[in-house]
Amino acid sequence: MTMSEASVNTTRVSSLTFPEPNMVLREGSLRALWTHSLIQAKRLLMRWMRDPSTMIQALLYPALMLVMFRVVLGNSISAATGSPAIYGQVPMIALVGAMFGSIVSAVGLKGERKSGLLSRFWTTPTHRAAGLLGRMIAEAVRVFVTTIVITCAGVAMGFRFTQGVPAGILLILVPVVFGIGFAVMVTFLATVAGDAPLVEVVSIFATLLMFFNAGFVPVLAYPPWLQPVVAAQPMSVAVDAMRNLAMGGPVLTPVLHTLAWSLGMAAVFLIPAIRGYKKASATG
Repeated sequence: MTMSEASVNTTRVSSLTFPEPNMVLREGSLRALWTHSLIQAKRLLMRWMRDPSTMIQALLYPALMLVMFRVVLGNSISAATGSPAIYGQVPMIALVGAMFGSIVSAVGLKGERKSGLLSRFWTTPTHRAAGLLGRMIAEAVRVFVTTIVITCAGVAMGFRFTQGVPAGILLILVPVVFGIGFAVMVTFLATVAGDAPLVEVVSIFATLLMFFNAGFVPVLAYPPWLQPVVAAQPMSVAVDAMRNLAMGGPVLTPVLHTLAWSLGMAAVFLIPAIRGYKKASATG
């Protein structure tokens, strides 16, 4: 190699040299956790936006389900109860959208584990908790957007906020809180399931909750032996909270019950989810 060729190669190498980092974060710092979690959340949101099946499951399917319930059951339930059925159907579909969207996300998490993507993230100098926290942030944004879409569809069908702006804001936040608790649970299942269809089995459980709650039909319409179970299940208390925030009624008790269910799911499954996510990332 001549001197001129060596100098040319040296120039090429120097032109490809990366610049010095202008923001160095300690891997275990809180600032790194927040910054890296936002990056992970943005990655997931962009992936979901580009995936037609996820968008259909998160937005189109719940909106169409609301229209179906309104057309098929709306008038008959309203006539039987004397209360507009839309005030139970909008909360119910918002919660269903939160649950089924989390299930689709958990299936995607299993795919990331099998493809080795989680393992590749684990080898980068990022905060170890950023992957899980970023996923929860993305879930909260997804549930919020889904709830807004479903609520707008409900407004077009007669749903109204009669208790003022603060109650309306709280109504929108109820599915977000509920969805985070549910997402922690299915994330844990996704990280430990392996080839077992645990996440898919949860969809059956979610379907049962959808047909046996206070938003589908009033609790008194169920058999007497089933009424206490229907009234106390997590979707029913969340539906009652959202219904009363929209049209008036007791709010404190159903909101506290919703928080108890949501925080209870998060408390029970958070540590197992952290351990499962760590194991899934470290071992692939």
